[in-house]
Formats: sequence, C-alpha cells, structure tokens
Amino acid sequence: MIVDRLMRVLTLADYNTRVVMFGTVMLGIAGGVIGVFLLLRRRALLADAVSHAALPGVAGAFLLILALGGNPRSLPLLMLGALVSGLLGMGCVLFITRFTRISQDAALGIVLSVFFGFGVALLGIIQRTRGAPAAGLNSFIYGRTASMIRADAMLIGIAALVVVLVSMVLFKEFRLFTFDPDFAAGDGWPVQRLDTLLMSLVVAVTVIGLQAVGIILVIAILVVPPAAARFWTDRLDHMVLISAGVGAIGAYLGTGVSALAPRLPAGAVIVGAHGSVFVVSMLIGSARGVLRELFAHRSLARTTVKQNLLRALFECEEAERGASVESQWRYLTTARGWTERELARALRLLLRDGSIYRLPAGAWQLTEPGRVRAARVTRNHRLWEVYLLEHAETAPAHVDRGADFIEHVLGEELVAELEEALPRFGKVVPASVHVIGTGRGAT
Repeated sequence: MIVDRLMRVLTLADYNTRVVMFGTVMLGIAGGVIGVFLLLRRRALLADAVSHAALPGVAGAFLLILALGGNPRSLPLLMLGALVSGLLGMGCVLFITRFTRISQDAALGIVLSVFFGFGVALLGIIQRTRGAPAAGLNSFIYGRTASMIRADAMLIGIAALVVVLVSMVLFKEFRLFTFDPDFAAGDGWPVQRLDTLLMSLVVAVTVIGLQAVGIILVIAILVVPPAAARFWTDRLDHMVLISAGVGAIGAYLGTGVSALAPRLPAGAVIVGAHGSVFVVSMLIGSARGVLRELFAHRSLARTTVKQNLLRALFECEEAERGASVESQWRYLTTARGWTERELARALRLLLRDGSIYRLPAGAWQLTEPGRVRAARVTRNHRLWEVYLLEHAETAPAHVDRGADFIEHVLGEELVAELEEALPRFGKVVPASVHVIGTGRGAT
C-alpha cells in the first residue's frame, strides 16, 4: 500500500499532485534564482519584512472587494493587494535606511512589526464582519499548498517565469551592482533603479509564495536555496543554477512527502525539505562544506608538520648535527621545540611517503627525493625571510616566525615573484639569516 502510494507520487499519477508540484517547483526555482542576489547583498531579512508586510494587503484587498460587491476570495485580487502592500513595506524599509540614521535591521523590525500588527487587526475586523466569507484567510499566514488549484498553479508559474527571465536578462547588471555598487554607480549604471527592480522581484516571489508556504515561512524559499548553493561553488553563475536546483528539489521532496502524509502541513514540510537539502550541502558541499573544510584543515596540518620536519632535517645536515642519534634527536626536539611524541608522529609521516630512511646506527637520513623536497621547502622559507628583511623592513627577530606562517602556502607564482625580487640567489638555497638551532620553535 505504501509502495503504491509512493510510486503514484513519484510518477505524478494524481492530477492534484501534478498541479501542486508544478506550482511549488516553479516557486522554488524563482526563489532560488532571485534569492542569490538577495543573499549576496546581505538583505535576506528584507524578504521576511516584505512577507509580513503583505498581510495587511491581503486583508485590505478582501475588505475592499467585499465592499464593492465582488468575490473577496479571488486569489489574483488578494495577491494584487499583497503585492501593493509588500512594495509599500519594501519602500518604507529603503526610505528609512536611506534618509534617516536608523540602521537597516531596526528599519526591518519596525516595518515587520507595524505592518504585521496592522494586518492582524484587519483580520480581526474581517472575522467580526457579518456576511464576510473569511474562512481560509488565515491560510495566508501558514500556507495552503494542498488546496492549490490549476489556476493558482498557473498564476504562480507565470509569475515565477517572469522573475527568472528578468533575472537572466539583467544578470550582468545584477552581478555588477551586487558585488561593487560604488563602481557600478561611478560607471554610470542606474544602481538605484536596479536595486528597486531587484527588490520588486523579491516582493513578487514573496507574494506568489504566500499561497504555498505562507507569510511566516516564505523567507525560507528565498534564503535557504542560495545559502545551500554557497557550499557548492564560488562562481555566481553556477551558484544561481545550483540555487534554482535546490529550490526545485526542496519543493519536489516537500510536496511528495506532504502527499504521502496529508495530515502534515504542506508548507512546513516544503520548508523542512529545503532545510534538509541545506544540511546535506553544509556537510558535503564541494566548495565550503564542513567535511571538506575539516579534511582540508587536516591535510594542511599534516603538510605543515612534514615540511617543518623536512626543513629541520635539512638544517640538521647543514649544521652536521646528524652524526649521532642523540645529537639529531636533541636538535629536533630541543632546538626545534617539538615533543618526542610530535616528532615520532612527524617521522612516521615522512617515512611513509619515502622522504627519509633510518640508518643502521638509528639516525634518520633524507632520501634523494626527500632531500629535493627539503631543499625546496628550506629555500622558500629563506627567500621569504630575506624578502621580509630587505623589502618589508621586518625586524630580524620576527622574520623566522613570519616565514613559518607563510611558507606552507607559497604557490609557484609567489615563489617566482620572490625569485624575481631576489635575483642574486638564483636557484640555490640561501644561507639562513639566523643561527640554526638557537631554540626557536617551528610552526
């Protein structure tokens, strides 16, 4: 029985499931696309203020239509009222932040609370009005996805398509003023108009999202997909595509789960599905995922330990302290500032990758490949020391520590620049600028 229901949902066999799926997926795509620019401009909470500001528009449109003798539950007219109210709320936020000394977060709080409170008051008036078919208005607060009809889904789909097309046509302009609005303004671009248009598209997505997830949860459609996409890429065009995909996947999964469990509120399930995709992205994202960062940090730590020991062994050979096990061990632990446990772990790492081998007497010796790597690490470290002394005017007592911090991330381009700045050394390893083995620790 459960398998049959699952297959019917996956194959979109039921007409109502197809209608709801189309509407929510289109909403997810539109929210994912426009939400990227909203997130990058650090205006994510503006969507929350706009969604709450839409409530008095819905209630006001209901009362106005009722007074004129029309159908007060007409979704297009109610959404038009929400659009007008949402634009007014957005305008209030922008006006307060631009022409007063009130910060943006305070302006958001003012608009959100005042408009939402006014909307709740209007709902109270509607409930006390005789002959007012107010049933279902509260669903705009929590959403009513399951009751979506074909006309509703088509309205959402058309509005979402317009939002996506405008975003794509103006992608270059949005990208420019999102990352560098001052340069865009100086270059003659109409930054204020572009900003107003972008915020208007946000209002449009917010309004069409009221039917699906409601006023309280619609911010998730605009914020969660781009936030999840941020863990996968650093390129804006890829981020927009991934965000749209996350929005669509979250809507598909949420609608499917709500179809299997009709007692669960569909809007909340859709937002929960988006949250699940966000958690997965946060953990395994290929650009900024938590696990990737942990692996990268661990890899850098291992590389740092290995390079420090390679340089220590190279300097040990330079100073001829490798004649006996005792003198070598004393130098590597005492002079280099390592504990015996840390040194033993570092030696195992180098032994594993073939950089060192053990002499019959017990001392450690660099292999030929290991000596090449050690010479390169030591050379980069000392080139950076000389550069700090001669060009950055760093005190001699501080150059060793500064070089320790940077040597592990020196790329080929930066090394080439150092060689160009210090041509007298050629390809040889410069002499150390300090006395080797004075007790300074390594990083």
